[in-house]
Amino acid sequence: MAEKPQSGTLFGVPYNFERPSLKRLVSAYWKPGDDMLVEKPFGIGYTLNLANWRSWVVLAVAGVMLYLERGGSEAEFESESEDEPVEVVVD
Repeated sequence: MAEKPQSGTLFGVPYNFERPSLKRLVSAYWKPGDDMLVEKPFGIGYTLNLANWRSWVVLAVAGVMLYLERGGSEAEFESESEDEPVEVVVD
């Protein structure tokens, strides 16, 4: 029986299921001169190239959004904790 390929592309999406090594992980996430997205060192799809400044902008925006989401959720539940009667209208 023929052995299945460990890496390649499927419908234009790259995949790689070879055993990852530290050297391959570092070289995959740090590629100066390449685009913002690079092929994943293990798995399916693409990942961020940390040598590109645009990747750091994406990470900063995601961090700010996560911070605001977690900070905003506490204030939302504090206003709902008051025990006030609720009027329900049924037709």
